[in-house]
Amino acid sequence: MESNNNTSKIALIVLAVLTAVFGVLYFRSNQLTKEQATSIEEKATELANTRVKLDSISTQLDLKISEIKALGGQVADLEALKLQLEQDKSSLKKANHATVESYLAKIKEYDLILAQKDGDIVELKKQNGVLTENNQVLNTQNQTLNTENTGLKTVNKNLSDTLSDVAAKNKELARKVSIGAALKAQNIRVLAVNAKGKETEKAKLGGKRIDKLKIVFNLAPNPITKLENKTIYVRILDGEGSTLSDEAVGSGKINQGGKDIPFTTSQTVSYSNDNQEVAVLYSRGGVVYKPGKYSIEMYSEGFAIGNGTFVVR
Repeated sequence: MESNNNTSKIALIVLAVLTAVFGVLYFRSNQLTKEQATSIEEKATELANTRVKLDSISTQLDLKISEIKALGGQVADLEALKLQLEQDKSSLKKANHATVESYLAKIKEYDLILAQKDGDIVELKKQNGVLTENNQVLNTQNQTLNTENTGLKTVNKNLSDTLSDVAAKNKELARKVSIGAALKAQNIRVLAVNAKGKETEKAKLGGKRIDKLKIVFNLAPNPITKLENKTIYVRILDGEGSTLSDEAVGSGKINQGGKDIPFTTSQTVSYSNDNQEVAVLYSRGGVVYKPGKYSIEMYSEGFAIGNGTFVVR
């Protein structure tokens, strides 16, 4: 009988311990579930807010593309930006909490470009207003052209010249709207490399010790520039304004501003939109550099993208 009582007491104690353990486990499990639910909800809210911002930017882009087209401006850069935005919206579906922060930075870049385009649109409207006024005046003068004297014909010619000038300015403004995607070279430095490969960066380079020139620079980030291979043409001019050019070592000519100009060397780089550093090496084939101040000009895709100088003693 006493043995049965002891067994019952032990069973009760075990049951009590198990109940306490299960209670603690349930409490911890419930607490963890709540924390996970809160984290998921916060992430979902961040993603939703980011999607709303990107959708808003997409709507604004569509409006600006339509408006600039109606004003006769170029929209190639905005259409490229629209394509990039759609890719960002698609990528956002796979985003996690860490990558949401990078989208916030992109949103700031988009907002900055939209603000710049607002200024371009205002200027286009002004130019179109001037063009309309001059067209109206020109039509009025043409109605009485047959009865006007030589003086009126002279006035009409002046008006035509004014109209041509306004049209040229309007075309130039439209070109500026599309120039936003051009590359920009920054922090241009020139180093001398001797025959042993030793690099030197000084205020004045020793001409007799230069085996190669190493031109180093950064390509500034630009969200509307296509991520693709870009050919950069480097033009080095001596103190007399003559271009260092030798087709045997890669020199040639490019069309810039409607004119063929010689370039010294070129290099193709893969643009990555991350302030990448680029280094261009130029060997003159053993020709000694004359003392003086040299200029460097850089071009890509029809645009001047940067310039610098260096001195040879």
